Amino acid sequence: MAKNQDNALRLMVVDDSMEDAEAIVSALRNAGIAVRPLRPAAPEDVAAMLSGPGIDMVLVATTSSAIPLEEVARQLQASGKDVPMLAIAESIDTESFSRTHGHGVRRIVLRNDPQLLLNAVRDERQDLEARRALRQLEARVRETERRCDALIDSSRDPIAYVHEGMHIRANAAYLEMFGYESFEDVEGMSLLDMVAPQHVEEFKDLLKRLARGEPPPARYELEARDTAGEGFPASMEFITAQYEGEPCLQVIFRREEVDPELARQVEELRQRDPVTGLLNRPTFLRRLEDAVSNAASDGGRHGLLMIEPDNYQRLLQEMGLDTADDIAVAAAELLRGCIGEDAVAARYGEHRLAVLVRDSDYAATAGMAERLLAAFSGQVIQAGMHSAVITVSIGGVQIGEKIASVSQVLAKAEQALQTALGIGNRCEIFDPAAADRAEEEHIQAWVARLRDALDNNGFVLHYQPVISLHGDTGAVYEALLRLDDGGGELVKPLEFLQIAEEQGLLWEIDHHVVGRAIARIGERMKDNKPTTLLVKISQASLHDDSLVRYIGEQLAHHGVPGEYLVLQLPEAKVFTHLKAARDFADAVGRFDCRLALSEFGVGLDSFQLLSHLQPHLLKLDRSFSEDLAQNAESQQRINEIAGKAREMGIRTVAEYVQDAASMTILFGAGIDYAQGNFLARSGPEMNYDFD
Repeated sequence: MAKNQDNALRLMVVDDSMEDAEAIVSALRNAGIAVRPLRPAAPEDVAAMLSGPGIDMVLVATTSSAIPLEEVARQLQASGKDVPMLAIAESIDTESFSRTHGHGVRRIVLRNDPQLLLNAVRDERQDLEARRALRQLEARVRETERRCDALIDSSRDPIAYVHEGMHIRANAAYLEMFGYESFEDVEGMSLLDMVAPQHVEEFKDLLKRLARGEPPPARYELEARDTAGEGFPASMEFITAQYEGEPCLQVIFRREEVDPELARQVEELRQRDPVTGLLNRPTFLRRLEDAVSNAASDGGRHGLLMIEPDNYQRLLQEMGLDTADDIAVAAAELLRGCIGEDAVAARYGEHRLAVLVRDSDYAATAGMAERLLAAFSGQVIQAGMHSAVITVSIGGVQIGEKIASVSQVLAKAEQALQTALGIGNRCEIFDPAAADRAEEEHIQAWVARLRDALDNNGFVLHYQPVISLHGDTGAVYEALLRLDDGGGELVKPLEFLQIAEEQGLLWEIDHHVVGRAIARIGERMKDNKPTTLLVKISQASLHDDSLVRYIGEQLAHHGVPGEYLVLQLPEAKVFTHLKAARDFADAVGRFDCRLALSEFGVGLDSFQLLSHLQPHLLKLDRSFSEDLAQNAESQQRINEIAGKAREMGIRTVAEYVQDAASMTILFGAGIDYAQGNFLARSGPEMNYDFD
């Protein structure tokens, strides 16, 4: 799979052995983790790297002598940065474990257990991202608290914060209602002191229930008393809150000067949309918060549906702008008739309705959405002097433990709604559990496609010319694998190779591609067009001799000299399978086949690899060709690689060449071959004129 470079792990590796450090980086990359490695050579390099662009993680070998673990720990602590440090040990005993952890190491992993290292890096990265996200949230919370304080201070509602029954904050309206001049007069005072004597015992019981975690009543009526001892009818609303990090209750006191029944009716109206009579948005969001909290704490399951008319703007133009409220009223009335007692509906926006279905699994939520679609599409809606069938689109989300966050729930519902609106008269429900099942089904579908392609020749080879920069007219192509999707489109390997590797299919694909390539070389030889083909293989083919034997059989069968077959392996894979790669190179060398290292030059020390394995060809990593004319660092690196390769008698290839300026730079550096769409695109035929 393609890696997101913006999300690469910035990793400092402290190890005396360059080869061991490279093996660690390669193991992480092979596992799908994008890595930007740095390896300090001296203690002063550690300080420079820590002061530069943010390091995400430090791996230190306990055997490192050039830069001891203690020195790395000291500099890391002095930097004041939150960077996890992991120690890589050859073995662990109680003494070394205690000593290493004493230096601030978060985990110790064994060098000979790469899976343990991989798990540790992933876990620590997740923890680091969580800590960073927490710090961002804390900063936002502090800013939100500051703004809330300003709003509370300016509010005309009497508001106080109470912890364990005692006042810890009160605004000016609250103090004025009870006759106090400043907060110091009530700070630490019991809330019971604000209650008339005849209500004290009952109110004390309420406070005890709230302290036990029972939900507060929506409204509590009693007689309050002010500093002069004068009683007055009041109502209270309680909201669980936090103040300066402490759990507390927000209490809103209201003086009741009107009939209680009238007050109840006013409160009911306050929660309703005046046009449709449905719940208004703030009230609905409080209900949604309760549902999400229930899902997080008690495992409850609920459904959220967002509903919008299709083509609403065109509908208004046809029916008239003055019918907007009539449309909303008619839609709300239809909605009321479709939902049951376990659901609540709201006017969430100008033309958006929302439904919260409590105690609902995915099937029930989806069933509700389908019933709403059918009801709207089958009903003529009257809006003023006009009438029409108005279809709607619905986006929803199944609320559960896996998505127990209000912001996540609303984001997923919005995403689903926009998808549905793009088609019209449709519902899209996001279900986290269904997403897991869908991923498994997706993988199995790919496995079936790959198996079918292997069994029924569904893979296609395209060929891209590899052009000499110094006058060699021999025909050289790279064979590029594609998958025929059955509909005339070709699928590139990035979409399926990761799944093929995870499902153990790479070695079969290697056999298939190599066999096809040798057969094609044989056809070209019969046409008196000798052609060299570069063919990619995977590390999966290095660990037994089946591919080697197959190559020998196919070369003999088609009468192809081995020198026309160049087998490519990525530098990173060779680093982590070095012995197997050397054995493979020796074995295919007996057939006179060539070996190429691709994606070369981005390791910690790529040329050290060449002291263990000497290929016939080096293909530079594609990143060197990106904006080459403007990138002095890449130009310098290309010159260095080309020079060292010439000294060792190794040919070089630059791929993904993009422009004429790059060609000039590559020619000047002494690169032997160039490849890219700028020169010639790949295709099913070999028809490039190399003369």
